[in-house]
Amino acid sequence: MTTLNDIQAAARRLKGQILETPCVESRTLSQIVGAQVFLKFENLQFTASFKERGACNKMVDVAASEGGARGVVAMSAGNHAQGVAYHAQRLGLPATIVMPRFTPGVKIERTRGFGANVVLHGDTLEAARTHAYELAEKENLTFVHPYDDEAIIAGQGTVALEMMQAVPDLDCLVVSIGGGGLLAGMAVAACAIKPEIEIVGVQTRRFPTMVNAVKGTEHPVGASTIAEGIAVGTPGTLTRAIIAREADELLLVDEGDIEQAVLMLLEIEKTLVEGAGAAGLAALVRYPDRFRGKRVGLVLSGGNIDPLLLTAIIERGMVRAGRLARVKVSSRDVPGTLARITGIVAEAGANIDEVHHQRAFTLLAAQNVDIELVLQTRGRPHLAQVLQALRAAGFEAEELH
Repeated sequence: MTTLNDIQAAARRLKGQILETPCVESRTLSQIVGAQVFLKFENLQFTASFKERGACNKMVDVAASEGGARGVVAMSAGNHAQGVAYHAQRLGLPATIVMPRFTPGVKIERTRGFGANVVLHGDTLEAARTHAYELAEKENLTFVHPYDDEAIIAGQGTVALEMMQAVPDLDCLVVSIGGGGLLAGMAVAACAIKPEIEIVGVQTRRFPTMVNAVKGTEHPVGASTIAEGIAVGTPGTLTRAIIAREADELLLVDEGDIEQAVLMLLEIEKTLVEGAGAAGLAALVRYPDRFRGKRVGLVLSGGNIDPLLLTAIIERGMVRAGRLARVKVSSRDVPGTLARITGIVAEAGANIDEVHHQRAFTLLAAQNVDIELVLQTRGRPHLAQVLQALRAAGFEAEELH
């Protein structure tokens, strides 16, 4: 079982090989959630994820062993792949990474860019994992598990060492869970240093596999999530035992909570965090009473997010805040009507993104028209003012949901 000594040894090994990331208070987030929030910026690592820590610790072990020259093999569609490939390259170890065929091209090329031999196999992570095990046995390679490995767990635990050193009086650590490597390592370190500290794990409601394993619940498992970095179908055996022993609570968050957290970090902290990396903040947003008044440490565990997904999150967040709204205005279909409507909207200080005349798909009289507008506003109070201005001018106006 991983111990504090293992994690401290990993910290000495990693010194100078990974970034000791900042751990600082976010005053704005603290005001919003009612707790004192300290952020650990693991998204600033070279491969933009905490996964580098465990990968580097494991690679150092392998490089010192007799089998090091033969190299390593890993299975991953994301951050673990890049962490293993990068540190294997740094230490002169041959690396093979097995990825499912559906892996986005940008992740494949980034992993190849670190010198790894990328093998695309299977349509699922499980199929890729099976093939990786087969390669390990066939070619006598060292398999590097993404989370269920003591060296990996110890490496991830160094995050907590740094956080406890930066903010010794933390009351609580809130950490996302996929396979459980990060939470397990951090829990061992933090609880050894400060036994009374609370350890809270967070999973997306669509992939509650660790919650089910530890609590004996039967929450259904979904097919996809915005937090793909923690969409793990089979939690670790080693990590499960540690989490069952050390974690005070395991929480589930919804997709909308995670989207909101990603957007909050982008707007407030000016930092880019992927869905899995924002799950901790999502828990504070979803369960504010659980953490009110406490000194809470959050790990922004990764920043590798697809730009198209980020665009969708930003737009959906603007819709939820009323800053992007779809409005229907009904009126007589006569010349000059659209000009009047756009003039009223402009006078009210809103901007028009899109305009669509709806003549066929409406229950209005034939000489009338529905005009659908997509508006940029300053928020819901401003949107209400725009709608009121349209109604005051004699138009029927309502927000479309």
